[in-house]
Amino acid sequence: MAKQGKLYVVGFGPGDFKHITTRAVEALQESDFIIGYKTYVELIQDLITNEKTIISTGMTEEVSRAQEAVRQAETGKIVAVISSGDSGVYGMAGLVYEVLIEKGWTEATGVPIEIIPGISAINSCASLLGAPIMHDSCTISLSDHLTPWNLIAKRIEAAAMADFVIALYNPRSGRRTRQIVEAQRILLQYRSPDTPVGLVKSAYRDRQQITITNLSEMLENDIGMLTTVIIGNSSTFLYDNKMITPRGYQRKYTLHADKQTLKPHQRLKEEAEPWAMDQKTGVQRIQSSVAVVEKVPKVESIKTELPKVNSYEMALEALRRVTGKQPETTTTQYIHQDFEEIFELAVSPGVANKKFTPEQMMTLAMVVGEKGTMEYTPNHQILLKIPTSNPDEITSKLQNVGFLLSPVGDVLTLKACDFCDGEKTGGIPYAEEIQEKLGGMQLPKELTIGFNGCGMACYKAVNEDIGIIYRKGKFDLFLGAKPVGRTAHPGQPVAEGIEPDKIVEVISNIMKEYKENAHPNERLFKYFKRVKNIQGYIYQDIAPKIKIEPAPCGD
Repeated sequence: MAKQGKLYVVGFGPGDFKHITTRAVEALQESDFIIGYKTYVELIQDLITNEKTIISTGMTEEVSRAQEAVRQAETGKIVAVISSGDSGVYGMAGLVYEVLIEKGWTEATGVPIEIIPGISAINSCASLLGAPIMHDSCTISLSDHLTPWNLIAKRIEAAAMADFVIALYNPRSGRRTRQIVEAQRILLQYRSPDTPVGLVKSAYRDRQQITITNLSEMLENDIGMLTTVIIGNSSTFLYDNKMITPRGYQRKYTLHADKQTLKPHQRLKEEAEPWAMDQKTGVQRIQSSVAVVEKVPKVESIKTELPKVNSYEMALEALRRVTGKQPETTTTQYIHQDFEEIFELAVSPGVANKKFTPEQMMTLAMVVGEKGTMEYTPNHQILLKIPTSNPDEITSKLQNVGFLLSPVGDVLTLKACDFCDGEKTGGIPYAEEIQEKLGGMQLPKELTIGFNGCGMACYKAVNEDIGIIYRKGKFDLFLGAKPVGRTAHPGQPVAEGIEPDKIVEVISNIMKEYKENAHPNERLFKYFKRVKNIQGYIYQDIAPKIKIEPAPCGD
């Protein structure tokens, strides 16, 4: 019985021995024949013993290498076909299968074949650049040796429009110099010129070179066949010469800050993904598109096939040479990708006022539109989440109709009563001053101040993190309520008869201490219990000690 051969298609990674897998080394050691592009054979020369038969060919002889590998395996030889990176990413795996299929190969009756994965260039180069491919990415080869350029150009445009992080393989060779230029031109129609770009040549090899640049300037650098070009998406940023792409698009606008990024513990919460599909209903929570392509005049001219664009440019150049003058041309019309962020804010008619006007309600409907959401909160505010690239326009419209605007998140929120529809006005100026000076303050954890305008405390101020009650011309202060959970309890009365001209200062000092000394995510009642003393107000452990069974949904 004839000896059965075997085919290994081996991806050996970037070329550094530390990055080749144990299985790949085993396959090379087991093989009788090593077949590959001569440069790749040289990279693993130290792993090949003298008794191996080596067949190395030129760069454009992939088909002949695959045919020879199959022929040798059918004669009973164990053959390793090698590729740098991963053999299934612009490597030899597909060609080997195509040759086998032409010969009628089946897995049950044909020579055994094993594809051994390796580290592809997109991964090895990304590791040297930082973390540029943390979000959706794609690879595009600029080599039109086997793929028509028109098709490659369409793929570049589609990837650019969809805001993929893009890794360009085979960007330029001695004979192919125009493709990378055309790729840049297409990308600049959809991406900012400042988009971060990483150029990595010979990753993890002796002649490794790493360059960080941007989309508009990338062609000013050395780019060749051994270079991988990684182009960031709209959220990719540079930090200390590293390219970083966040895992998601969740970038929030909020008041008093240009951009407020989510904290690590917040990023994977459902409410942090307003565009996501509801897992029960299958409906997108906010019907919005991350990418919006603005309509521009004559956009069809940009979408024409690339050879036509090239012919136009060549005609302009010919006219310039004949006349000696620069021909007049229309201004380049770039397609601008406007990536909307989620603008979050809370609105109310005022501190004491609880009545909305028809104009305010119509304005809310207009600014929220079909893409945003409105939610009435227990703090007597309406929470707005609006996809937008222009939050200033929204705030201007809301302020023009008299809304009080507040940021959301881990901030101070003032929740005041209506002061008996404005009849009991004594406490209103102090509530408004607290809102003006402290409202929206960033804190370790969300905090609500409850403010009641009389001793009836009908707005339940004592059940908020801080309770303030205006009684007989002075203020009573409550601290450390636990507002939620089955062990919820009111705040402790810590002071009576605070003079009105002192109350804002008292609250400001409490907030300053809490902000500076509390642990991240530590609510005020927990901080009060831990430190036992806030601004001279002493914590008293008077809560009854009862055993509470854990709630299924958590406490």
